[in-house]
Amino acid sequence: MKTEIVSAQECAKAIKLLRNGEVVALPTETVYGLAADALNPDTVAKIFDAKERPRFDPLIVHVPNREALDEIATVESGLAHELMEKFWPGPLTLIFPKREIVPDIVTAGLETVAVRMSAHPIFREVVGALDRPLAAPSANRFGRISPTTAQHVFDELSGRIPLIVDGGATKHGIESTIIQVANGVIEVWRRGPITGEMLRPFGEVRKPTSSGTVGAPGQLPTHYAPRTKLILVNDLQNFSSPPGKRIGALCFSSVAAAAGRGAASYHRSISKPRPATAATSGLAKFVGFATMRCLSEQGDLREAAANFFKMLRELDAENLDLIVAERVPEEGIGAAINDRLGRAATN
Repeated sequence: MKTEIVSAQECAKAIKLLRNGEVVALPTETVYGLAADALNPDTVAKIFDAKERPRFDPLIVHVPNREALDEIATVESGLAHELMEKFWPGPLTLIFPKREIVPDIVTAGLETVAVRMSAHPIFREVVGALDRPLAAPSANRFGRISPTTAQHVFDELSGRIPLIVDGGATKHGIESTIIQVANGVIEVWRRGPITGEMLRPFGEVRKPTSSGTVGAPGQLPTHYAPRTKLILVNDLQNFSSPPGKRIGALCFSSVAAAAGRGAASYHRSISKPRPATAATSGLAKFVGFATMRCLSEQGDLREAAANFFKMLRELDAENLDLIVAERVPEEGIGAAINDRLGRAATN
């Protein structure tokens, strides 16, 4: 398996492999995806095998154009059309009734299919050249930290897939928002870069009623997890370190960590960011941690989201006994970060 610096030649390799029924890791604007022909059940099975993903967890299908959407799904909602017009291509996945052409392995036997149209130029080039929908969950082992660089994919899937197309670091850093439009209401199945605040101008936004079954990707209570035990706290200052343990910290802003401010104060720091007053290593010593990663020096939630999985991987590689992560402000994309933290946490 090779990690390629992207060029027309590497895209051509990816297209050829996909046409021949192989899986290929491709960059999207959210995280790296492990792509395969969504209409070929034997090819899709290779995704589950490479990821060690359980068959009850459905996949997202990426379409090259609206015509392809009509081939795989029934779209009757005017509100859904409005949302696609506004946010496609982009990090918004919509759940629709599926057509028979979609294999059951893609939808985990559900009568619905999750669909999106990626905005990443490399992914768009590949899926456009194929002119077929691609199933493409995150390119990592099931339940592990999602990959935001080609190196992350290599670390996870080396020897399991034939090609990784390297498109650099992803833009958003967390997976797409997943919604379903039901009776004129926007139900948010998974939080992501398209936030509730961005959706509310189009209609009422709420969480779906829990059915006890997995209805969309990213619904499992344990997910996105490092190998190192991770716990989630509201305020790092109130955490008491067990003696003799190597503990790492993941915080939102280095200034907030140094001052010992909790999540409520973080809301104020977003609107009035202040320059960092100490290096990260100094902060780690200040709060008694072996090492620390700060998601955004200036308290920017979009930057924090882009750094989230990368920094969680860095901490996971530090040979720690424990990672302590502090919640970020529950606003905008911060709600999506907290959702990932909650699913990654051991407590």
